Amino acid sequence: MTFFMLFYIYILHSNKSDKFYIGYTSNIHLRVFQHNFGAKLSYTHKHRPWKLKALFCCGNSKSDAITIENFIKKQKSKTFIKKIIDHEILTTVFPKLVRVKFC
Repeated sequence: MTFFMLFYIYILHSNKSDKFYIGYTSNIHLRVFQHNFGAKLSYTHKHRPWKLKALFCCGNSKSDAITIENFIKKQKSKTFIKKIIDHEILTTVFPKLVRVKFC
């Protein structure tokens, strides 16, 4: 039996400071918890609470997840991020991505 890990791209939003945060993870529940309750010296600490706005499965390639995360961050655009959240882009740029429904 072969074990592999799935990686996800996630987008968080802070209503408090109207900021977005993009990251990748293999455990979305733990990662969102860490952003909201983790280390007090982190960037995300200043903008708590964070709400998960979008989640995409990248498959089992960590390097793909890092590439996509960096691509989104390099855009430096709230408009671009909002289009990702609203299903307007990203899966056309990276067709392997699958949007994941979350609660």
